[in-house]
Amino acid sequence: MSFLRAIHQTGLALPLVLRYGHHLPKRHFSIVGSPNVSAYLIQQANKAKNVNRTLHGIHERKQAAFHERSQLKYARRLVVKLGSAVITREDEHGLALGRLASIVEQVAEYHVEGRECIMVTSGAVAFGKQKLTQELLMSLSMRETLSPTDHTRQDAGTMLEPRAAAAVGQSGLMSLYDAMFAQYGIKIAQVLVTEPDFYNEETRKNLFSTLSELISLNIVPIINTNDAVVPPMFIVDQEVSATGKKRGIRIKDNDSLAALLAAEIHADLLILMSDVDGIYNKPPWEDGARLMHTYTAGDKNLIKFGEKSKVGTGGMNSKVMAATWALDRGVSVVICNGTQDKAIKSILTGRKVGTFFTESDTEKTTPVEQIAENARSGSRVLQNLTANERAQAVNTLADLLISRQSQIMEANAKDLEEAKKSGLAKPLLSRLSLTPAKLESLAKGLKQIADDSHRNVGRVVKRTKLADGLELKQVTVPIGVLLVIFESRPDSLPQVAALAMASGNGLLLKGGKEAAHSNRALMELVKESLAATGAANAISLVSTREEISDLLSMDDHIDLIIPRGSSDLVRSIQEKAQHIPVMGHAEGICHVYVDREADLDKALKIIRDSKCDYPAACNAMETLLIHEDLLQNSSFFTDVCNMLKREGVKINSGPKLNQLLTFGPPQAKSLKFEYGALECSIEVVKNLEEAIDHVHTYGSGHTDVIVTENPSSASYFQNNVDSACVFHNASSRFADGFRFGLGAEVGISTARIHARGPVGVEGLLTTKWILSGVDHTASEFTDGSRAWLHQQLPTDA
Repeated sequence: MSFLRAIHQTGLALPLVLRYGHHLPKRHFSIVGSPNVSAYLIQQANKAKNVNRTLHGIHERKQAAFHERSQLKYARRLVVKLGSAVITREDEHGLALGRLASIVEQVAEYHVEGRECIMVTSGAVAFGKQKLTQELLMSLSMRETLSPTDHTRQDAGTMLEPRAAAAVGQSGLMSLYDAMFAQYGIKIAQVLVTEPDFYNEETRKNLFSTLSELISLNIVPIINTNDAVVPPMFIVDQEVSATGKKRGIRIKDNDSLAALLAAEIHADLLILMSDVDGIYNKPPWEDGARLMHTYTAGDKNLIKFGEKSKVGTGGMNSKVMAATWALDRGVSVVICNGTQDKAIKSILTGRKVGTFFTESDTEKTTPVEQIAENARSGSRVLQNLTANERAQAVNTLADLLISRQSQIMEANAKDLEEAKKSGLAKPLLSRLSLTPAKLESLAKGLKQIADDSHRNVGRVVKRTKLADGLELKQVTVPIGVLLVIFESRPDSLPQVAALAMASGNGLLLKGGKEAAHSNRALMELVKESLAATGAANAISLVSTREEISDLLSMDDHIDLIIPRGSSDLVRSIQEKAQHIPVMGHAEGICHVYVDREADLDKALKIIRDSKCDYPAACNAMETLLIHEDLLQNSSFFTDVCNMLKREGVKINSGPKLNQLLTFGPPQAKSLKFEYGALECSIEVVKNLEEAIDHVHTYGSGHTDVIVTENPSSASYFQNNVDSACVFHNASSRFADGFRFGLGAEVGISTARIHARGPVGVEGLLTTKWILSGVDHTASEFTDGSRAWLHQQLPTDA
């Protein structure tokens, strides 16, 4: 009985607890299910009192809004406003049920997660018009029967009184919300407001007391103006405060209503959903319109507003006014396109969705879209330079790597110190570390790139004389703008930058936060090396605030994505990049196969280098295949195990090897696995064919090696293994741009289109066709007045 009395004392209805107790979020369920229920209910009652107090203190203090999108994930109290254009279908015949269901699902998930959600909704008039139009058309059917020439049906939609439509539609709209939220075990409450509710202090107090009570009871309030009584065109509390600012806001639509409510209840975030992507500097349908991802008070004079919404009562001007008013009172605001899929989730995960209103200039950096456009224009500058000028820029960068070595090492030391404190894995620490030897090797590679850059851009690939006076050339040109995403390896930055310079490509670099200091120091050198060319903006390091998911959607600005890093990173990029080509490899599962006719001393040497030279590299051996004869007729298996153990390599056995051994290494969980560390698998195969089948089954198409003294076996292996790199009697570690004589690599590709294997400058070029004629027309070749020759010409002429 004490349980029931506690419920009664707090005013919590018993049916509500019994019905929704098992649906409560974890923060409630864990306490309700405990013996100390009374303590919990008292706690909730106190919480309601505290919430109630804060609801009336909006003018007493100003809370701090979030300054960056990345902070929005911490928002606990949300107000989501759905405009008429979001709620209704494009043909204005009823509600967009699928879109509305998706928004409800997002709100429900965050509510169950423990956030406090309030919705401000439009749509009652539109929903009511749909219902009343159907009724009206039915009543008109008799009139049409009596008078076939009566065209009243055509004007049925315009004959309806909006207030009557609102009265009919509001109940239907709330029933729909109730059914949708019930799918997630969430109770909702309808709150209709009119002008007196805000003018009269008593009703104003009651309104926010009601909202605080609903929030404390874990109910989602859904608020709308009572359009059946009075249209939403009234002014609230306009007296001037001591600061000279108006305390209230003119409520003329649901945007201003949502702003007022968000400020009054101290919401952390207000999301205004419309049918446009955000705030543009001019109407989005006009030429030169640009989406403003961030808005501050100083941007007001930069905007040219268009007409108000064709569906609702508000327009973009009213949204900006409402947003800035709420922001001034400490509420963060995002105006976004409510028709976009998962818009609320995208906003709360920090994605660059819509326009983010902030008082801070910390996010007022150059938009990444503008950086990408700068990269494209910078690419055109690089392309028009002479080969000597491009080579000089690369040589300058190579020299700076040596002359500024102390500066680079100091920055890298900061990254290493922070990485060790954060517990970064050893393989990633190895990739993060820069040494004088690494920098010297980098500089040598860059010199190679500079030397080879004289025959890159503008090289004639094919030349054909199509007819007398008509010559066709195929020439190499840059791909355009590249996005290279890399983690832990700051040495990738100067390598990729040099390749972009030599190939005339614009470049965006997105490095991992663990190498932030090193990347900034190296980017300064890149900018310095480009300064003399007039193309300093051709290469830029994208801020860590830019989410990768945002970059991957910029198909209008980026032509090719190249991920460099772990298999998880590469696979994630390949999955998320829907409209931009991705060049790279998801895994580096490299094999070394020791044939029965192998020189075993050579084999031990090659295996050791392939696995132990740099185990974190993607070209390191992950699986050793041994011909079964070597297990039976020699000590090779024992010798190779002893050698690997001396090097600190952990050994796993394949299933076939495991069956042959009484005592031996533990069985590998999977033979399709990239260790990236001092660990590998060993498997036994019957013959050359089985070795090739194993590579095709478990390999990743990266690099595979055969060790044998039989040239026929080597040739057969190299011809039949379908990998980007196939070696004979050489370590897998040779799969590298520098070692291939390319100077460096932008990455290693296991794709079969365009570039494959280590990708140097050649892989960053495409071609275009240049045709030169006199007065040639295609019809002349049809009527016979001119004849085709198709004569191949030397390319060096």
